[in-house]
Amino acid sequence: MHAVEIKPNIYWVGVNDRSTNLFEGLWPIHEVGVSYNAYLIKDKKNALIDISKEIFSDDFAQELSDLIDLKDLDYIIVNHMEPDHTGALGRLREMAPNAKLLGMQKAVSMMNDFYSLTENTEVVKHEETLSLGKYTLKFLYTPGVHWPETMMTYVPEEKLLFSCDAFGQYGALDGFIFDDECQNVAFFEKEALRYYTNIISAFSRNVLMAIDKISAYPVSIIAPSHGLIWRKDPMHIIELYKTWAGYAQGPAGPGITVLYGSMYRNTERALDQTLQVIGRQQIPIEVFNVGITDPSYYLPSLLTKQGVLIACPTYERAMFPAMVRALNMAEIKDIKHKVAAYFGSFAWSGGAMNVFNGFAERLAWDVVGAYQFAGSAKENDLQQIQQIVEQLAAKARKP
Repeated sequence: MHAVEIKPNIYWVGVNDRSTNLFEGLWPIHEVGVSYNAYLIKDKKNALIDISKEIFSDDFAQELSDLIDLKDLDYIIVNHMEPDHTGALGRLREMAPNAKLLGMQKAVSMMNDFYSLTENTEVVKHEETLSLGKYTLKFLYTPGVHWPETMMTYVPEEKLLFSCDAFGQYGALDGFIFDDECQNVAFFEKEALRYYTNIISAFSRNVLMAIDKISAYPVSIIAPSHGLIWRKDPMHIIELYKTWAGYAQGPAGPGITVLYGSMYRNTERALDQTLQVIGRQQIPIEVFNVGITDPSYYLPSLLTKQGVLIACPTYERAMFPAMVRALNMAEIKDIKHKVAAYFGSFAWSGGAMNVFNGFAERLAWDVVGAYQFAGSAKENDLQQIQQIVEQLAAKARKP
């Protein structure tokens, strides 16, 4: 895409990535892509806010060169040092040798760590301002959203917030950049939730602190580093992030996330009958086979629903390995304060239930019951499981 003017002499100069399979080497984006948004302000002094991933250095440099002689670039504002934001920095520094690199103290230190850049750098502080001429930049320190050096950059004259990773989404921008141009905003809302749970949910406390900081400033446009620019209703994406961050700190919405794995379908057969019990409770439910589903897709359900049902067998006196991976990811992402239950089969020895109890304790999950059965589930086993699940549904219906 060519550069797009957001406000007079303020341009989106991003690139779309439709070829990367795993964002951060972890999260599947091959079906949806992602954008790396950067922004150029042309004024008495010219400033670039954020950069791009290394593999797009040529595309990015060409897009900038169509707007400005890079030798006339005065400032490069580094909101965040993660390489999807700064990978093209080395190439850009060669083409724009006069540009001063600005960032928080930790960011400037990381410029040396990542790219051996020490010359013509400058530390900025929270709420420090920089006049470009017509426009002013105000730097807002937002550590932990989601690295410790992260900041946002605010343009008060246009009430424009360059929010970095906050309020971002997966999804390439297919011929548009604004929310009011997009024909399927619901898609980007869904990808915003997946992005949030994959990338940011472990830092939800920091997200709420950042939202509190920016609430002091009127905002008419939110321009994140990934995904849509929100100008029709910028508060909408802020409220979504606020809600999701709140789920990480307290009760989520009504519903049950079912994570299951099964080796020879003994646990799966019991689950099929158990789902009928949940269905009669008229409560939202999502079911994921952890053996074939990437964590990227069930983490959003885990975050937003209050109930969790874990169904998997014992594997060599421990837990089915794919479920261990799933629960370990829930622990990494700090998905706490759920109401939960477990059941599963075993052959000669149990063990998965103990592993589940360990995860539940560390995650502060309220366990309504856990049950394991030998071989295939008998009528008595099913009755025990159904009683547990009924209790789970009752607590998950009204968080």
